[in-house]
Amino acid sequence: MAGEIPDLHAQERTGTGKGAARAARRAHMVPGIVFGGDVAPLPIQMPFNELLKRLRKGRFKSTLFNLKVDGHEDVRVICRDVQRDVVKDLPTHVDFMRLRRTTKINLFIHVEFINAEDCKALRKGGVLTVVRPEIELVVTAGDIPEKVVVDLSKLENVGDTMTISMVDLPAGAKPTIDRDFVICNISAPSALRSQDADDDGDGAGEEAPAEA
Repeated sequence: MAGEIPDLHAQERTGTGKGAARAARRAHMVPGIVFGGDVAPLPIQMPFNELLKRLRKGRFKSTLFNLKVDGHEDVRVICRDVQRDVVKDLPTHVDFMRLRRTTKINLFIHVEFINAEDCKALRKGGVLTVVRPEIELVVTAGDIPEKVVVDLSKLENVGDTMTISMVDLPAGAKPTIDRDFVICNISAPSALRSQDADDDGDGAGEEAPAEA
């Protein structure tokens, strides 16, 4: 299970419909609804500034949250929709779905790189370039992996790349991208690349010897 599931705080909203939603917005709250899980939908409202901060942080719709509402048990949810003002592009309503343990969801999972000391490519002077510090996976809500482990000892030469097909994914997880994408690579040191570029440029602009 993932190590840290962020808490999301909300209040139960009294009343439904446009009038209640407008009242929430006047109080600098964003109205919302929590549905699913064979339980009646729960009208909620969240502080506008808090929701906006999380939206600007990114990946709001692919983050699993532990929703806390006073008077209710904590529940794990994922955002299914954020409605926005068509002019200001600010949130006006948010929908969350309760998750069963068997629910399949898309989440970004942290990548941990191990065995750098046993990586021949790094010992030859290569530099690790991380292309994807996180990988979006389809996972089961009841069995979310804490991380994806990448074994750098598999890379032997400068220029080698590590792709998703070379990684042992957690049981039941699969990438959201079909192609064999790159997670990291071993590149030449910048000083060596600069020297190579200078060497390639030697002789540029010189005139060819005239034919006799």
